[in-house]
Amino acid sequence: MPKYLLLKRYRGGPEPHRPFPPMDQWDPKDVEAHLAFLRHVTEMLTETGEYVDERALTPARSFVRYGGEDAAPVVTDGPHPETSDLVAGWMMVDVDSYERALEIAAHISSEPGPGGEPLHEWIEVRAVMEPGAPIESA
Repeated sequence: MPKYLLLKRYRGGPEPHRPFPPMDQWDPKDVEAHLAFLRHVTEMLTETGEYVDERALTPARSFVRYGGEDAAPVVTDGPHPETSDLVAGWMMVDVDSYERALEIAAHISSEPGPGGEPLHEWIEVRAVMEPGAPIESA
């Protein structure tokens, strides 16, 4: 079965369907409803055997590159978070088809936001390359 990475973003990607404030500005009840929904998705996918793993990520990050022979790595925090694409978290699923990965991503996109309204959040779906598989372009 193919594996897919479902990426959630703080910002970046297509224009939002419906703008909403950052989660740290939500009513605590809305945050709890949002997290309860995501826990339920995890439980459902675990029951079907499609769940692999998931993690939430903080906005803080560093970019690192090779500094050269006998040199320390080069590290920077730029581009700055207010201008860059930030990944909020990810979920890995192991499903029968690309269509099933899209179905799961669409369900996650319906997660509740402020006031309980669905976020209609964009979820990026990426196939995980299997060893020896040809590289496919988008």
